[in-house]
Amino acid sequence: MQTKQTTGLRTAANDYVTIVQQACSKVTGFSDLYKEMERAICISGKSKSTLTNYCRQLAHLSLHYNCLALDLDAEQVMDYLHLIKSRGTVSATFFKFTVYGLRYACRLRGLEYKQFSLPSIDKDVKLPVVLNGTEVKALLAACKLLKHRLIIGLCYGCGLRCSEVRNVQIADADLERGMLHVRQGKGSKDRCIPLGKMLSRGIAQYIRAENPHKYLFEGNDGQGLSQRGTQWVIAQAVKRAGIRKDVHTHTLRHSYATHLLEQGINILTIKELLGHAHIETTMLYLHIAKPSALTVFSPLDSLYKQS
Repeated sequence: MQTKQTTGLRTAANDYVTIVQQACSKVTGFSDLYKEMERAICISGKSKSTLTNYCRQLAHLSLHYNCLALDLDAEQVMDYLHLIKSRGTVSATFFKFTVYGLRYACRLRGLEYKQFSLPSIDKDVKLPVVLNGTEVKALLAACKLLKHRLIIGLCYGCGLRCSEVRNVQIADADLERGMLHVRQGKGSKDRCIPLGKMLSRGIAQYIRAENPHKYLFEGNDGQGLSQRGTQWVIAQAVKRAGIRKDVHTHTLRHSYATHLLEQGINILTIKELLGHAHIETTMLYLHIAKPSALTVFSPLDSLYKQS
């Protein structure tokens, strides 16, 4: 059995950025495993975030024992899972992606992942948090910069995912037609979404003032705004607006879908606007949306109205 490092788990924010690089340089065989996973995930059409989430946790596990995760025995893996589960500072997502990443690596190498006695992960059945109209207005009013209002506006007004709003390019916004081309969203699918008049005017004003080169929202490196930067914009607006709900970037996407449904938009249309692969995913919003009093009626009354 390998001797684990005395440093234990690495949970500092700065370590998350370089944790995979650390594992590639310090753990024999990790670099090859990472390249294999990168290739397989790219070919399968899974998102880059899947690779990041899986490999980060495999890197944590490998560095913890200074040994490639796939070379560990069941007892070591269970000890590690118990350690991260018992730590209050480690999130449920950290635990989940550790299990998922190990399973994926085993399948990739043709190994039986049951040898690690990995636990089953039950999917949480939770209704998402949704903002009301007043709260959305408060978020927008709390933004001091037009750039920040547009980020929130696109997340809510177009239902964009965090990765999608970060990667919007100037050429993707057809301001004359009021349409936004979302390129290579989740599942490597393109879709077109109505921008509306307010967002079209705001984007035009922002482009004239800021003169971005390629991406609508550029980071310091000239590429699209970072995930952390986008999340920071939302978090600061929530704080200034005094909203007590647990609000994240995806909360605005949930609010977009729910509000459209409450305004009478067909759920199949909402499915296409959100870029969902399966209608079952979209149907979640049926449990959240407030039914309109105008749509509630007795079919008997409707029958006699026609006669």
